Amino acid sequence: MDKKQAKERIEELRQQVEYHAKKYYDEDKPEISDFEYDMLMVELRNLEKEYPEFQSKDSLTQKVGGTVKEGFQKVTHEVPLQSLQDVFSIEEVKDYIMKIEQKAEENQIKQVMYVVETKIDGLSASLEYKKGEFVRGATRGNGMVGEDVTENLKTVKTIPMKLKDKIDITVRGEVFIAKNDFEKMNQEREENEEELFANSRNAAAGSLRQLDSKITEKRPLDIYIFNVQKIEGKQFNSHYEELEYLSQLGFNVNPIRIYCKNIEEIEKAIVKIGEERENLSFGIDGAVVKVDDLKFREILGTTAKTPRWAVAYKYPPEKKETKLKEIICQVGRTGVITPMAILEPVKVAGSTISKTTLHNEDFIKEKELKIGDMVVIQKAGDVIPEIVEVKKDKRTGKEIGFEMPKVCPVCGAQAVREEGEAAVRCTGIECPAKLFRNLVHFVSREAMNIDGLGENIIQQLLDHSLIKNIADIYTLQLEDIASLKKNGKKFAQNLMDSINKSKDNDLHRLITALGIRHVGTKASKLLARKYKSIDNLMKAELEDLSAINDIGPIVANSITEFFGQEQTKDLIEKLKSARVNTLAKEEENIDNRFEGKTFVLTGTLEEYTRGEASNLIEKFGGKTASTVSKKTDYVLAGEEAGSKLTKAQSLGVTILSEIEFKEMIR
Repeated sequence: MDKKQAKERIEELRQQVEYHAKKYYDEDKPEISDFEYDMLMVELRNLEKEYPEFQSKDSLTQKVGGTVKEGFQKVTHEVPLQSLQDVFSIEEVKDYIMKIEQKAEENQIKQVMYVVETKIDGLSASLEYKKGEFVRGATRGNGMVGEDVTENLKTVKTIPMKLKDKIDITVRGEVFIAKNDFEKMNQEREENEEELFANSRNAAAGSLRQLDSKITEKRPLDIYIFNVQKIEGKQFNSHYEELEYLSQLGFNVNPIRIYCKNIEEIEKAIVKIGEERENLSFGIDGAVVKVDDLKFREILGTTAKTPRWAVAYKYPPEKKETKLKEIICQVGRTGVITPMAILEPVKVAGSTISKTTLHNEDFIKEKELKIGDMVVIQKAGDVIPEIVEVKKDKRTGKEIGFEMPKVCPVCGAQAVREEGEAAVRCTGIECPAKLFRNLVHFVSREAMNIDGLGENIIQQLLDHSLIKNIADIYTLQLEDIASLKKNGKKFAQNLMDSINKSKDNDLHRLITALGIRHVGTKASKLLARKYKSIDNLMKAELEDLSAINDIGPIVANSITEFFGQEQTKDLIEKLKSARVNTLAKEEENIDNRFEGKTFVLTGTLEEYTRGEASNLIEKFGGKTASTVSKKTDYVLAGEEAGSKLTKAQSLGVTILSEIEFKEMIR
């Protein structure tokens, strides 16, 4: 490679690592694996070393990645939170130790001791204490300036708010999410049709960097402390001694720390951690080798980015080859049909893998997967197994292509993939796989509003085979419900009253309860107002539906597909038999004073919930929107109104106080 080619490649690599660092550190949404990113950095570092004339202080090889997220206060770290120099082979570790030993000899230090610790896969943070009380916490940021996440860190149960010694101290730790908790989080997100977290590190980072600490509180964050950044009134000789003291203070200290005196012991420690890696409850991506003597650390010093007294050995991702025996489809609670790979069992990173998700139709096409292919399996973040490569050169010609099913494999209803979406969905309302979620939605407050029929009771009714479809709610007997609770007669009577009351609901609630894709409460009210009965709506033509304001072709198509299903027709007949109202009620004293007007609600109102205020606006013929634009007529602003109020002011939109709104609806 000549100088011109080297310069071009260095510039190309810098752009790539900057882009991927931004996705990783700032957006918590990586697009490539840690290993792929590391390899880009290694190539860049080697080229910069070979061609020093092209080195730059702005290169990510010379500085810590990460910026301060908008909305957080900045925190300047008194002691920089540096990153570690990564190495990828035992030979590189040996080279590093040899340099340390040479430096020790130059300074007449006879014996250098080391501590080998796990490199936890999480987000680095500093915790500051005054007189033993937690006062401030911050993310690493760019190493010099981080984000003030004090309130979020207060929600982490393993962070002590008060230490066992009234001391001024700043410590550094790694915030993470345990493997089991991460799997549960992703399972819940999949069921709720939310984007899955790429790995536990980004899940932890995204959770800690929430602007609302109530969201952070719901996430299973944990922390291990691994360093003293600054301390007043105490001195230590060794890092190991510091860690022992941190444990005594009440900190959750990195549990794996192995004392070593030479390269042979260091190598054994690295191998041992690698072998036990699979059994750890938390994810790691390496082992850190640290010089134990704190005075020697001062002699060794640091670069602008990394300390010279520590190095991180990164374990390579383990890959194994196996056969794709079959592709089956599973139906989730929301009706999403997910293809699953059935594999010849293979051991990867300590556990036997026999199946893995193939995500969606696009993933299969992108990889050009066929049943019978030899594939390469890797564990993403040491937790989730995934297919990373297809060995096309090993094909025999007997491999079979795969297509997503046109009907649901559980109930036989039509399976559809809408334009712009990756998921294929079951459209059957009586599909057993979707039943729990359909029931929860049917009885919810915005739908049939059956008070007392929560998720726990629904699950019990299903477990006891007391209901097998939505309409069975209306065939429940008092004694059936009472049997679910000790002394449950009063509860059963209240629930029966609520079920019977729901039979008299207006038509728009029933339409909402059916859970037609893209049809929410607003669209349900429009449809009920226009068609007056469920029978008329079921017979509505696609063209007529598309012509309704705020419905449009996508929603219209969803409605006609839904009512074209035999399962839907069956359910409606059952609901009619149970005497559930299917007609729109006549509205008395129709008042359309807000007709053609669009409102946006922001902030907290004193006398109304957002839902109540929206219902009043719609009652008078108006509609609500979630964003402010030039088409917005009014912004109803309560306490602590935010960016929507600012935008309304800049656009000259009329802003209403709650008092002014009450005058308008009087």
